Amino acid sequence: MPVFNYRVQVGLEVLSFSEVSGLDLEYDKVIYKHGLSYAMGPNIIRTEPNPVTLSLRRGIAPKRSELWRWFSEPTKKDLTIDLCDPTGAAIVRWKIDKALPLKMTAPAFAAASNDVAIETLELIAPRLTLEYL
Repeated sequence: MPVFNYRVQVGLEVLSFSEVSGLDLEYDKVIYKHGLSYAMGPNIIRTEPNPVTLSLRRGIAPKRSELWRWFSEPTKKDLTIDLCDPTGAAIVRWKIDKALPLKMTAPAFAAASNDVAIETLELIAPRLTLEYL
């Protein structure tokens, strides 16, 4: 599936973004060595999942301040990111519960450049779930 056809819902609003990154699930490991580890090998287990750190990037446009409002009043919101098929139907869904904004980055300004002004919002969330629809 191509990655360009996706939909992002923040709370109850569907917002547009040029890039979404950080949909990573990761566990830390614990290595336990006991008296017979020399013969049987160590016992390796995983811990609780690490928090998810997301980055949402989009071009700045007039009168579109949803991200700034969310960053200014740090409330936790649920996010849904759908990878869609050519008809727009979701086929894979990432659900992020209780995301909290941590950092907002303004674009770099350069007189010699004609790049699009991109703002970035970084979020942290305790949980990420994945559904295949």
